[in-house]
Amino acid sequence: MSKNLVIVESPSKSKTIEKYLGDHYKVVSSKGHIRDLATSGPLGLGVDIEDGFKPVYVALPLKKKIISELKKEVKESDMIYLATDPDREGEAISWHLKDALGIEDDKYKRVLFHEITQDKVLEAIKHPTKIDIDLVRSQETRRILDRIIGFRLSKLLQSKIGAKSAGRVQSVALKLIVDREREIEAFVPEEYWTITAIFDEFEAKLFAYQGKELKLNTQAEVEDVLKKLGHSFQLVSKEEKVKNKKSKPPFITSTLQQEASTRLGFPAKKTMRLAQTLYEGIDIGSETVGLISYMRTDSIRLSDQFVKDANSYIAKEYGKDYLGTLKTNQKKENVQDAHEAIRPTSVARTPASMKPYLTEDAYKLYKFIYTRAIASLMKDAKVNQTTVILDNQGYQFKATGQVLLFDGYLKLYQDYETSEEKLLPLLKENEEHCAKEMKEEQHFTKPPARYTEAKLIKEMEELGIGRPSTYAKIIDTLKERAYVVMEDKKFKPTEVGIESTDKLQEFFADLINVDYTRTMEEDLDKIAEGNLVWNHVLKEFYDLFEPRVKQAFQDMLKKAPEETGELCPECGNPLVIRKGRYGSFTACSNYPECKYIKKEEKELVVVMDCPECDGKILERKTRKGKTFYGCSHFPKCKFASWDKPLPKNCPECGHYLVEKNGKIKCSQCNYQEDA
Repeated sequence: MSKNLVIVESPSKSKTIEKYLGDHYKVVSSKGHIRDLATSGPLGLGVDIEDGFKPVYVALPLKKKIISELKKEVKESDMIYLATDPDREGEAISWHLKDALGIEDDKYKRVLFHEITQDKVLEAIKHPTKIDIDLVRSQETRRILDRIIGFRLSKLLQSKIGAKSAGRVQSVALKLIVDREREIEAFVPEEYWTITAIFDEFEAKLFAYQGKELKLNTQAEVEDVLKKLGHSFQLVSKEEKVKNKKSKPPFITSTLQQEASTRLGFPAKKTMRLAQTLYEGIDIGSETVGLISYMRTDSIRLSDQFVKDANSYIAKEYGKDYLGTLKTNQKKENVQDAHEAIRPTSVARTPASMKPYLTEDAYKLYKFIYTRAIASLMKDAKVNQTTVILDNQGYQFKATGQVLLFDGYLKLYQDYETSEEKLLPLLKENEEHCAKEMKEEQHFTKPPARYTEAKLIKEMEELGIGRPSTYAKIIDTLKERAYVVMEDKKFKPTEVGIESTDKLQEFFADLINVDYTRTMEEDLDKIAEGNLVWNHVLKEFYDLFEPRVKQAFQDMLKKAPEETGELCPECGNPLVIRKGRYGSFTACSNYPECKYIKKEEKELVVVMDCPECDGKILERKTRKGKTFYGCSHFPKCKFASWDKPLPKNCPECGHYLVEKNGKIKCSQCNYQEDA
């Protein structure tokens, strides 16, 4: 009996897929990437610049055992199916597996699982392909670019201003945030006023005088208008127009991140983690199955079968009047149409029926994806919009209102759309109306708003920088590096974020910008399409970039360390705050002539009496910042524990208790209780 080996990325998928395929197949997981660029060679880039930018790959430390196990499985198998994720990253992982495991060309097949459902998995196995080397080269080029820019610029900023890192797209995203902050700081508010006529059943706002737009900038101008107005308003025009309100297309990666942030309050990182879980498979009692299609996509295409099933569902649940039309991809650069939009794998698996098997947050996201996909195929909503103009001494006031004539897709999607529907009473032309009140209000123009996660992702998408699958990581990195902080769920750049941006713009303004980054994304797409040679793109970039880096190392001024106001007790020079591998410390500014380092007095946190001597158990930290608990009499007493000891004894054996993973456990026996 032949043995077929299927290698996927995620362990959570492997058992599900193995059940679908049966006894002739064994499914194992690589647990993601198994190799990465080395950090050896010139500049530690792991790239041989002189040999056509040939990358040097090494096994990831935690993957050496997995590689060894996979090699054994490969030797014992007749055919290898490389079934990593269906995108450029997944294609590259398949290539690395083939290369690292020594798989011959005639002994492997590449399969793409766009859905983790039995019929789609079986169909994919029947229609295998080979690794698309152009996609691999595109991903490889992206990785090498990111390595060169990241390593070189990060080292530059670390040595000159103490910043933590820089990146090809990360630094451009940070520049957007910094530029917006400067717009806000430079903004000068302008005063303006409004006048609103309040009637019994509606309101109308002043907008024109004798047919020309009217702006009121001061209270004096408002008072002048109010003096001229009479008590009576004449309705001089009434316009009714039926408008269609179109449903939105199904989700792609970027719009899912944006809308989940706005409507559900989910950070992009959380959204993608939940979507990954929904794609890889959920135990729904009768089976384990993927609930959504692959979640890294920028195409709004839907399969014919899904459209057919969804239309049947719409007709059955809401009636044939609610059937709409299929939305197609508009002409848009950088769209990879190999994938469908993000959609449920089965219309029959409604959110309500899946709710018992999902966490609260996973349910919210699944319901959103399901509702959006179905609603995208429903008919437009129709509203009757009414606009009336009232005249008073040549001053025109406008009132608007609308009535929902047909709810269309809103029948299903209304929970995710805000509606400001206002009704107007039955009004006729030439009617006269008397206002019961004239309301004057002072306003000031507002500066542009800081970016939320959703707005930043939308901006990056529209500008064509980065890829949808990288947005969450970019945002996460900006937070981790302390380049931004969140205020009212909006990005505010920190001092180090602003300084990093300014230094990069001083020396790399023509490289670290939107236009250059977008052009590079287009070149990566051309490599994927086979229309550009990958190492030619790298050489053109490197020949421009590296001389500039060397010049920046020479010309960029090094930031002076911050003085503490104290003098060195050994040489009398000022003490300064320096940054080291394990955080900040205070030292002499006259280093290396004077090597004085001030010993910081750390606040001692006493946990309990030592159970082994008369000392105290103190909360301590390792050099890398990990917390542990040790005796104050160390090294005389060597008591130490990673788990927090508690000042009470085990009721069964009398030894001390510890707190671990939400449980109170005995340090000696098997006794435990809830914390």
